[in-house]
Amino acid sequence: MTDHAVLDELQQAIDEAFRGRDRVAMREVYSAVSEHVNLPADLLTHLNELPEGDYSRQGLARAINEVITRRGEQDSLGLLDVPTGAEPGT
Repeated sequence: MTDHAVLDELQQAIDEAFRGRDRVAMREVYSAVSEHVNLPADLLTHLNELPEGDYSRQGLARAINEVITRRGEQDSLGLLDVPTGAEPGT
C-alpha cells in the first residue's frame, strides 16, 4: 500500500468513527483505525501522540497533520484534508 493510500485508509477510518457524531473520544478513533487491517501498525503510533479527549473532525485532522509534520512525513505520506467550517481548538 502506498503512503498516500495509507492516508486515504486512515481518512476512511476517521469518517467511520465520526459517522453521525460531531465529536468523538480519542479511544473511539483508535478503535476504528485498529479495525482497518490494511493500515500499518506504525500509523497507530501517530494516534498515540495525540492527547486523550474528545475531538471534532476538524480538530482531529489538524492534530494528526501536526504529528505528520513534526515527524517530517508530509512529503511522503501527505496530510489529511481538514474539513471546511473548521472550529477553533480540538
